[in-house]
Amino acid sequence: MAKIQLRRTENINGDIYVDSTCIDCDTCRWMSPTVFHRNGDKSAVYHQPKNDKERQEAIQALLSCPTNSIGTIEAPKDIKKIQQTFPILVTDNVYHCGYHSEKSFGAASYFIVRPEGNILVDSPQFLPPLVKRLEEMGGIKYMYLTHQDDVADHQKFRQHFNCDRILHVDDISSDTNDVEIKLTDTEPFSLTPDLLIIPVPGHSKGHTVLLYGKFLFTGDHLAWSSSLNQLYAFRRYCGYSWSEQIKSISKLIPYNFEWILPGHGHRYYADTKTMEQQLQKCINWMEKL
Repeated sequence: MAKIQLRRTENINGDIYVDSTCIDCDTCRWMSPTVFHRNGDKSAVYHQPKNDKERQEAIQALLSCPTNSIGTIEAPKDIKKIQQTFPILVTDNVYHCGYHSEKSFGAASYFIVRPEGNILVDSPQFLPPLVKRLEEMGGIKYMYLTHQDDVADHQKFRQHFNCDRILHVDDISSDTNDVEIKLTDTEPFSLTPDLLIIPVPGHSKGHTVLLYGKFLFTGDHLAWSSSLNQLYAFRRYCGYSWSEQIKSISKLIPYNFEWILPGHGHRYYADTKTMEQQLQKCINWMEKL
């Protein structure tokens, strides 16, 4: 848990605070933007919650902080109630799991509820409150892993839910060598009629994205930048090939989707025409770097 003696001086006075163990993963800032912002190279509280919505979002961010760097001076009496809000509905039947893992530098994971079997996209922390809720929602049939960085507690989820894990062979390591479904192709793979896995080498050699209806789960391949006000890719953290990543983003233009749900970075929603324009804008920006 966060320690009051490590409380950052950049926090505004009040109950909620961020301590100096923050790793600047951005989780709290996009989950609770009215309370947290970036100050220096870490997060801080710039506005104490003034209503129930702000309070709930702030405590959800506290529970999701991968390093437990967010704390409260008074023990939150509503903590168990707010734990029940996870996973958090994004829209339709798609949820944000919360409980981000430090093993994946705070990457977001998602949960898709389907009659044919639920999908866990990348790995949150394996914690009892979340596991219980996922059980109540029907368990996990597939655990789709976008790439090698965001696998976190995949083995615990496999053991508990007996779910089949999916990862491209080019991103398999000693930790993931026993995954049940190893993708080998460089072309899109239809897992089921409504689930299309698209290889997008760049950030890593075996990175893939998942297209489910109007949702594209992008891992570390593509995200929205609020500062640039556009879609972008992580040039600094490109571990395989920037030129290949540009080509990979180009491959997404023919597909129709309205949501980009990344592991890192911010979500983005737009109509399909605007999305296509944003993808091209991103490509043009990447080619200049």
